[in-house]
Amino acid sequence: MTIAAIGAVLLGHVGEAATLAFLFSLAEALEDRAMDRAKEGLRALLSLIPDTVRVSRLTSDVTIPAADVRELDILVIGAGDRIATDGVVVEGRSSLDTSAITGESIPVEVGPGDPVAAGSVNGAATLRIEATADGRDNSLTQIVALVEQAHARKGNRARLADRIAKPLVPVVLIAAAVVALFGLLVGDPWTWIERALVVLVAASPCALAIAVPVTVISAIGAASKFGVVIKSGEAFEQLGTIRAVALDKTGTLTRNEPTVVDVQPAPGITRDDLLAWAAAVEATSTHPLAAAIIAAAPVASPATEVVEEAGHGITGTVDGRAIRVGNVRWLHPAGQQLNAEAIAAQGMTVVVVEADGQIAGLIGVRDELRPESAETVRMLQSQGIETIMLTGDNTRTAHAIAAEAGVTDVRAEQLPADKAAAIEALVTQQPTAMVGDGINDAPALATATVGIAMGVKGSAAAIESADVAFIGHDLRLIPGALAHARRGRRIMTANIGLALAIIVALFPLALFGILGLAGVVLVHEIAEVVVILNGVRAARRPAALRQLATVPARQPEPAHA
Repeated sequence: MTIAAIGAVLLGHVGEAATLAFLFSLAEALEDRAMDRAKEGLRALLSLIPDTVRVSRLTSDVTIPAADVRELDILVIGAGDRIATDGVVVEGRSSLDTSAITGESIPVEVGPGDPVAAGSVNGAATLRIEATADGRDNSLTQIVALVEQAHARKGNRARLADRIAKPLVPVVLIAAAVVALFGLLVGDPWTWIERALVVLVAASPCALAIAVPVTVISAIGAASKFGVVIKSGEAFEQLGTIRAVALDKTGTLTRNEPTVVDVQPAPGITRDDLLAWAAAVEATSTHPLAAAIIAAAPVASPATEVVEEAGHGITGTVDGRAIRVGNVRWLHPAGQQLNAEAIAAQGMTVVVVEADGQIAGLIGVRDELRPESAETVRMLQSQGIETIMLTGDNTRTAHAIAAEAGVTDVRAEQLPADKAAAIEALVTQQPTAMVGDGINDAPALATATVGIAMGVKGSAAAIESADVAFIGHDLRLIPGALAHARRGRRIMTANIGLALAIIVALFPLALFGILGLAGVVLVHEIAEVVVILNGVRAARRPAALRQLATVPARQPEPAHA
């Protein structure tokens, strides 16, 4: 563009040069505005953190900068205040508006022991919250950091645009030089030098260079507003190709709030002893079933020599006894096989407890289905997306839960390696996403075309292995995010096609003198503006997600025998 403008001035076409400079500057300004607008979502997220916060001290409450909050500080959150960092409620009951973080408009009721996220707005009652993260390093700042990283990591279409644009510039410069040289050979240098300058403008890849980035930044920024953090442009593009979704059961389709429903001790073992032994070894475990057992047990002596085996169970020593707690594949229930089958048939997970090599009893734990799980499966299937359940639970329990959710393809009793192998096989057939939250899901998340981690309660290993972190509470946001990504891919493809079409169309018109410098500049810059405006459209929330903002999750239909 610079060479063309200087050449036009040297040839005496000052008006055309001024038009080129003006229109090009206008397009650049619009491009900058579009990129700024796309990044406004990130600035809006950071603005959710208040400047100051009240902290409880020994003598009285003091106000300090939010950035100075440290883990274990007790925050005093009044009515209408924003929460400065992640924490756990230690006193008070209230409702939280999390719409700015998760995209969900329905307030969340919280009380002592409940986790709360930075940026949430408190309701009518005062809360005291123990900070679980520093003011500068919490879930909200991490979301912004992840989205900013995503801008820097390009997807396939971004690389395609770069691969086209990079060699195009020297090729066009050489072509323009050849055109000018042709004019010298035919004895009409000024006419062909002018055409060479017009060719430079016609083939400029400005629209191509901006075609993908403005779309990706707009779409990823918008996704972060409704609770889906996409870690890279490549992950965003891959998300739009998904044709199958594999769902973990515990913590994904279910509430991840399991409770002990049935306890069957072996002869000579009391119910309290059975629960106490199991709770002692489970005390340090992050597995969702561990919390249920601990909550149901009396005060237990802490276990020593605790070792957890992912996908199997956990071992430890309690009061001199060697205790093992695990699933029925690892610890066969022996004489209690019929009881184990009866518990599983009721949709419960069977936990086997062994003491000194002998089966001490069975614990039945049930994790209820999320109220929106069945509707989420229906939404995915309505989009033509296949759904699969992958779980380490036993076959009977898995099928009972799957029947309620509407999933027909069930892969039960899966170890972490089995889940990864199943995903690998699915990926060879069609692009497949894996949705999970636990350590045992990490290999499958890493193997999938796109790994989606349940980020609110998910393990660090799962979130690190995934391409997308889901921080919302409503599972229906996942099919909404898939629709959002597919729409973004369509916009990117259209932008690349339009940018290439303009170059292909303008090149011969410029070469044969049909369009002059001013005409080519005008068409070229209009095309760039159209590409930018089309890319910004990717920031719009899909219709399905707009409906979710006002419609509460429906209760699942009862399962039929």
